[in-house]
Order: sequence, then C-alpha cells, then structure tokens
Amino acid sequence: MSGALTRNRYFDTLTATPGLAWMGQNTNHIPAHPAVLAAMHASIDAAEFNAYAPPLGFEALRAAITADLGVTGAEALVTEGGVNALALVCRARCRPGTTFVTTDPTWKWPCLFARQAGAEVIEIPIYDPACAYRLTPNALRAACDARTAIIYIVDPNNPLGIRYTRDEIAAFAAIAKDVGALFVHDCTYRDFADDHHPALLEAPDNAVVSVSFSKWLGLAGLRIGALVAPAAMLEDFAAQSTGVLGASVIAQRAALAGLAVKPDWMATVRATTRANNALIRDAALAIPGFSVPVWPSHGNFIVIETGSLKPEALVEAANREGIMIRQGSYHTARFGHRFIKVSTSVPRDWAEKLADRLPALVETARSLNDLPPQF
Repeated sequence: MSGALTRNRYFDTLTATPGLAWMGQNTNHIPAHPAVLAAMHASIDAAEFNAYAPPLGFEALRAAITADLGVTGAEALVTEGGVNALALVCRARCRPGTTFVTTDPTWKWPCLFARQAGAEVIEIPIYDPACAYRLTPNALRAACDARTAIIYIVDPNNPLGIRYTRDEIAAFAAIAKDVGALFVHDCTYRDFADDHHPALLEAPDNAVVSVSFSKWLGLAGLRIGALVAPAAMLEDFAAQSTGVLGASVIAQRAALAGLAVKPDWMATVRATTRANNALIRDAALAIPGFSVPVWPSHGNFIVIETGSLKPEALVEAANREGIMIRQGSYHTARFGHRFIKVSTSVPRDWAEKLADRLPALVETARSLNDLPPQF
C-alpha cells in the first residue's frame, strides 16, 4: 500500500472512531458559539452553497480579518484553510536557488511547499533550553543571505508553545529586509497567546501574516483561513491561488459570525485551554522521567518529554483507549524522539480522561514494540 493510502486510512480510522478524544491536531472541540451555528444554519437554509463565493472572499469578512489583526494598508485573501495561504506564498516566492529559512521544530507543511517549488529549506534548531526554546535574531541572521526568499516563523510555535515578543518580531523583520526576504508570520495560534504582535505592525511593506479559523474558532473541517498582505503584494499572491472560485460560503459566514463574538468566545476558550494545560502538565510531571520543557504554553497544546519511553508507543497506547495525541516526529525528525504533543482546547472531560489514564497508558506503552505507522 502506498504511503498516501496508508496515511489516509490512518486518519479515516480515527474519524470513524466513536467518541474519539481529538487531542493531537490542535483542533478546537469546545462546543461552538450559538451565533456561529446560527450563521451556518442560516446560510444553509438560504441555499447559499449553490453559488460560488467571491475569489478573494466576502468583502465583509476580508475587512473583519484585517480589523481583527489591527493592521492598516493591508488586504486579506480568504483561503481554504491557513495551510493554503502558506502554499500560495511559497509558490509565489520560492524557486530553485533560493532558501526558505525556519526553525526546528516548526510546522512541517510550508517546508514541503517550499521544497516543491525548488527551494532549499534551512531549519534552525531551537529545541534547546540554552536558547529558551526560541529563535534568536543572531541565529536567524547567521542562516540568511542573498538567496533567502522567505523567513517563516510560526508564532506561537507549534509544537513548543513559545511566543515571540514585539522586539523579537521587529528584529526578525529587520533581518528579512536586510537580505531581501519576505517575512512570513504564521499567526494561527495568536489568539491563545498573551501580547501577540503581528509582523505587519513592524514591517507593513515586507511581511505577510497567515491566519486560520481552524484553531480558535473550531472550524478545522470547514477549511477557512486567510493571507493578510501589503496591498501592493495582493495581485502577486492572488495570481498563485488555486482557490479561484472562492472558499466555502458556509465557512465564511461562520468565520464572520465568529469574529463578531470573538472577545467573549475567546475568554471561554482560553480559560478552558489553560485549565486543561495545567491539568495535563501536572499529570505528566507525576510520571517518573517525564517533563514539560516549555511552560506556560502560549498555544492550545503542550509538549511532554517522555524520557526513555518511545513517544510512538505512548501514542499507540492512547489510541487504543480512544485518545488521539501526537508523536514528536510529526513535527521534527531531529528532536521528535523526545516528546509527545497534547492539544488542549477540548472539553474538560477529555483532559481529565487523559490525565487520569496517563499512568496506565505509560505502563501499556512500555510493553509495545511492533508499532503501526503514525502520521
């Protein structure tokens, strides 16, 4: 069986598992806000799905996205998920002879898109307490030169959960300008962080921001995100979009409704997420040999180091009890043997189940040797 088929059947099995606790993909499973549900129902009742959406997205949603970021002079291009926003940026800027500079760990898919376009991917290791698990301006400058087409930072970092300061973002933006690179600021998890600072506020002419409605609003299955770019760059990126007939009408209506209730909604989501983070951290620290290298996490997830226990074994043990968590090798080949990642914007009873069962899961994992493929 091909790798693509194996991967698809792996996730198909997960989606077909009744009552599965999804705690590995950073998706948000807290019950949706009534206004968001009402917007989707109204769109369906009006049969809006019979027609295509505008190719850049509904104007009301585009305006709401830039207003939410607090940026001016920028345009939003609505995409089928944040991942497609990053794909079109890579298609626009990466080519043979260029480099795409990011961290290790990072989110893996933009690296794939850069390689598909012919660029060399340079991953700067940050899984190290010596650098506080974060990229430093000095390390970034050393990795960049005239070949650098894109500097890509996911902030808060997925999977580590660190958040960059305004001064750090300004330093990264200055480096990008110096070498003639585009600063791509992946802000997927910004709404879970304290004092997040979008790069467009520091580099309004040389940065783009990608956003997603999968995580904070819980619309992962509806595939809705956006690229926010300086107005002068809009045409360049729009020309690379494969979503020429627009993103889902129903998803856009849900996103617009979500932005309208965001302050109240995120107060609930952040409180639930942070309480779950603490519960799972405490459960992990009670396991001999386990540790939590980054605390607090500014994302809706935490990293747990598993000591001598193979992360994939713990993932398999949890899967057998209806809990989906993620092995570190999904994010990084270099450091993935050290950790699992657990997503925490979930119902409290899911977090309690994992915390309560963790000692038993560890014991089961120690007996597992022949593990199936994981993705």
